[in-house]
Amino acid sequence: MTPNKKYGGNMTTDMVVIGGSAGSLQVVLDILPQLKKDLRLSIVIIFHRKAVQEPDFLVELLGSKCPLQVKEAEDKEPILQGVVYLAAADYHLFIEKNLSFSLDISEKINFSRPSIDLTFQSAADTYQEKLVGVLLSGANADGVTGMQSIKLRGGYCIAQDPVTCQIPYMPAQAIAKNLIDQIATPDQIAQFINSQTAS
Repeated sequence: MTPNKKYGGNMTTDMVVIGGSAGSLQVVLDILPQLKKDLRLSIVIIFHRKAVQEPDFLVELLGSKCPLQVKEAEDKEPILQGVVYLAAADYHLFIEKNLSFSLDISEKINFSRPSIDLTFQSAADTYQEKLVGVLLSGANADGVTGMQSIKLRGGYCIAQDPVTCQIPYMPAQAIAKNLIDQIATPDQIAQFINSQTAS
């Protein structure tokens, strides 16, 4: 894999996709409060979440920590800048070419639905070089194939520094495959997102 171009002040990001599993919720709770309230890009967060029968307070929790609007992504919903979207529990989340979401209940990938790989791959197809992928703490390799898609389409790939991970397996797998442009702490990830400007 050839090294990706280095992001600089003249780069443009329209979407940041963040994937994580075990140990990643706390990382996201560390990142969100640091984000600028006037960010002109979209953020999509994919956690490995099981279907819940009782009210799910995750959106409310994330929203209480973030200066941007936080909401669960809905089927056929247009994707807006300045919004943090959360993949729904027990649905795969796809990014469509018309800049909307679609939800899917097909079989699990890497024992997971939502699948980080599927969201990353569809986002890479749509946003290409204007996409940043972030892979956080987790216990399986979901997200590695998605990172490869982001890399191949000219996007930028960030892995949480395994030293800071509760469970380093997920980002370590992407690092081992030479897919990562930047290894970053949670604070550095927040700083990077804040440095990006959408067109």
